[in-house]
Amino acid sequence: MLTHLRELVFGPPLPTGRLEGERLNKVRALAALSPDALSSVAYANQEIFLGLAVAGAAGLAYSLPIAVAIAGLLVIVSVSYSQTLWAYPTGGGSYTVAKENLGATPGLVAAGALLIDYVLTAAVSLTAGVAAIASAFPMLWPYRVPLSLAILLIILVANLRGLRESGTAMTIPVYLFLGSFGAMLVAGLVTAAREGPGDWSGVPATGVPITLVLLLHTFAAGCTALTGIEAISNGITVFRPPVSRNASRTLAIMAVLMVALFLGSIGLIHYLAVVPQQAETILSALARRILGDSGGYYLVQGATLLILAVAANTSFADFPRVASILARDRYLPGQFANLGDRLVYSNGMLVLATLTAILIFVFGGDSHALIPLFAVGVFLAFTLSQAGMVVHWIRARSAGWRFKSLVNGVGATLTAATFLIVAFSKFREGAWIVLVLIPAMAIVFRAVHLHYREVSRGLTLHGLPPDLRPAPKPRVVIPISGVHRGIVDAVRYAQAISDEVRAVYVEIHPGQAEAVLRQWHDWWPDIPLDIIPSPYRSLIGPLLSYLDQIDEHFNDGLQATVLLPEFVPAHWWQGLLHNQTAWLLKTAMLYRRRRHGYQRAIIDVPYHLKR
Repeated sequence: MLTHLRELVFGPPLPTGRLEGERLNKVRALAALSPDALSSVAYANQEIFLGLAVAGAAGLAYSLPIAVAIAGLLVIVSVSYSQTLWAYPTGGGSYTVAKENLGATPGLVAAGALLIDYVLTAAVSLTAGVAAIASAFPMLWPYRVPLSLAILLIILVANLRGLRESGTAMTIPVYLFLGSFGAMLVAGLVTAAREGPGDWSGVPATGVPITLVLLLHTFAAGCTALTGIEAISNGITVFRPPVSRNASRTLAIMAVLMVALFLGSIGLIHYLAVVPQQAETILSALARRILGDSGGYYLVQGATLLILAVAANTSFADFPRVASILARDRYLPGQFANLGDRLVYSNGMLVLATLTAILIFVFGGDSHALIPLFAVGVFLAFTLSQAGMVVHWIRARSAGWRFKSLVNGVGATLTAATFLIVAFSKFREGAWIVLVLIPAMAIVFRAVHLHYREVSRGLTLHGLPPDLRPAPKPRVVIPISGVHRGIVDAVRYAQAISDEVRAVYVEIHPGQAEAVLRQWHDWWPDIPLDIIPSPYRSLIGPLLSYLDQIDEHFNDGLQATVLLPEFVPAHWWQGLLHNQTAWLLKTAMLYRRRRHGYQRAIIDVPYHLKR
């Protein structure tokens, strides 16, 4: 039943041979990898407005110059990343570039920054999307957290169904947003031409001076508009061949759309002097100013919700993929590198969804509270990636390497400067958390890598002399809970593999052993049964002590093989009604360090109860 239910929700398993067929064309790849970048116009515009509104109308007048500076930075970073697509068509993005060109530690720092960025992207996108629809329907404002979590669950299920299906599912919201938002901008241009510039006189003076710190703080907040540019570089492997060409063209289209949406909306907000009401986003106020309370307004708000919701899909596309690369390099647990039934990295998706849900709950579904944590990791990863590309071109010295290294050098310089601005201006608002988490994650990656290296060293055959002699027959000890049908097969199996078989019964309550001993001798008179009294009603401890005593008695360099009879109930839930003694004993023996070089084998002989 559970299998059928899983296949109904997530789809039937796919063979590995279908992996190539699961790659995306440019239309679907743009829908799968660009929502984060395209939807950033919503919260980036909001942050610019909130940053300048404290200085009143005089402050809001700087919104367009700041937006132009951010758009210029966006173009430079896009051009820089387009070169990465050709140099590293196998994916990995900032982590791969930094690791191969700057060293393992910078690579791990970039990886930590990327993973944190993807979690924050999912959380910010979902909460901003709910804020957009709550601006149109204020009665939803108190329910932002459950609504965000519900959309998160839908996106998780869509991605667990598989890459192609998630790309298809995201196509409609992405292109609906582009169509409706683009149409609103065109209508806004018509409104601007017909009505002329708006009037900022209605914005009250606040007395807050316009300072360089205020402008830099707003610039740092608005730089969240650049989030998502690296998604195509990190997820390049989802493209159909020729991979680099398709990815670079998709990146160019995405960058053009980002600039058009960002500057178009900021320009209209500035020209029409749009100011939101209480519990309303700046884009909602712009759409209401242009379209009124018509159906077009609600369409734009709904499309904004959808694009922000599926923007989390970028994280679900790239977080598991970067985690899988780290796992293959042995910096994360190997489970992250395992493809699930639907040819997706399902373990990474589940971890991402869990972390995102925690952030949404802790921050109360408020995207504005999450933004200060957001851009720090983004620009650190940008900087390491572009600096790594400079080293790559200098080493490769391929055609045009001087120009290419110059482009990446300019990108690295600008993103490094932006990183410092963001880190400084947002430090006390929460950026310090990310600045602590990123190196902490790099340390964890190192610790995982060290563990795997020690495991490899412990398992290597190097230096071990070959020994092809057959092992002697084992001594077998059978712990029993009583004499019943469930132990018959276990005793027969023990007799088949050993000439030295004995059973052991731990007497929890005095007087119980006599009946067990009598029944045992009736069935197996030639096999000794040892009785161990347990005055403190413990089972595991007395058994382990008994096994040690048996080994010391024979003193032949071997440990007794423990054969565990275990009955299996007809239904999984019936197992909850039993003590799981065999499982507890297996666990205790498995993690018990060997003594004097002895090895102890554990054999489980199940007996399945009839339905």
